[in-house]
Amino acid sequence: MAVRIRLKRMGAHKAPVYRVVVADSRSPRDGRFIETIGTYNPLTQPAQINIDEEKALKWLSTGAKPSDTVRNLLSSVGIMTKFHESKLSK
Repeated sequence: MAVRIRLKRMGAHKAPVYRVVVADSRSPRDGRFIETIGTYNPLTQPAQINIDEEKALKWLSTGAKPSDTVRNLLSSVGIMTKFHESKLSK
């Protein structure tokens, strides 16, 4: 089973709010997911990103692959840096 960390669209028409979820890569964008690890609101200035760092690092270490957008979000929060440092220290 290929596990991805990706965005799930929520919110009203023309007012998107996204959840950062861990899901099987075969499930649809807004379909089944395994766990919610955060939220992303692009409409606020600056964009509001809330991601549970422990959960994100746990899923990354078990092999979950982030989508391109989620990788950028994790990088802006600093989680990808911590993940790479933990890989180098092992």
